Amino acid sequence: MKAAKIMGKNFKIGVIMILFLAIIVFAGPLIAPYDPNDVNMSIRLQGVTSAHIMGTDQLGRDLFSRLVYATGTSVKISLVVVIVSMVIGFVFGSTAAFLGGAVDEFLMRIIDVFMAFPTKIFTIAIAGILGASAFNITLALIITSWAVYARMVRGCVLTAKEMPFIDAATALGANRFYTIIKHVLPSVFQPLSTFAFQRIAHTMMAIVGLSFIGLGVQPPTPELGAMISESKNFMSTAPHLFIFPGLLISYVVFSFNILDDSLRDYWDPRIKSELAL
Repeated sequence: MKAAKIMGKNFKIGVIMILFLAIIVFAGPLIAPYDPNDVNMSIRLQGVTSAHIMGTDQLGRDLFSRLVYATGTSVKISLVVVIVSMVIGFVFGSTAAFLGGAVDEFLMRIIDVFMAFPTKIFTIAIAGILGASAFNITLALIITSWAVYARMVRGCVLTAKEMPFIDAATALGANRFYTIIKHVLPSVFQPLSTFAFQRIAHTMMAIVGLSFIGLGVQPPTPELGAMISESKNFMSTAPHLFIFPGLLISYVVFSFNILDDSLRDYWDPRIKSELAL
């Protein structure tokens, strides 16, 4: 029962943190007190003040405003990458598992090709070939991410097809389509939703890393990795330029990770048995 209570507490904390993050992402223009690209060289590298609660950067732009917009940029790209990759992976993985035979063999060889390359190197190569931009980094991450979802979905569907309740549904006269929609696909939702939350944090770090080395979102668009990269030359004179973006990245990753952990605990049969007690 103690583990169940801890799981519930972690879930509530994760939801609150995600809700706060959603407000920042989707209500950014209402929260930011200044235009994130408004240059004012007379107040460049200013520390924390009442007018600029997180100081200003090397061009006199309000750091808080840029962080609000940068968070929206990074999180929105992460969500697009995860959702599109999940949909593509679901289609490929479920098709391979349901049809089997030569179709399964053909689709799995395609998936193996995409998974044969180290993900980070493959992503950097694609982003480098396509060019540095928000769209290209999104496309590069989708290309290198969908195969992981496909393999996981295929495994979940194959496992679900062998469950006794599938045989029972078939024996009761349920047709193939009904069995798939009613019984097989819902069983895939649990691991897929947990994995998706985990991948949001992973994708977020990939976006930050690519932007840090100049292959992601380009200036003057605010982005967390690019902002940290710009702060390298001012680490001793203006440490707030990398401290605040770093803390925000940690907050975003921790938010999704804690929610992912709580969901994984919830779907765990041992935890669910404790909840039942």
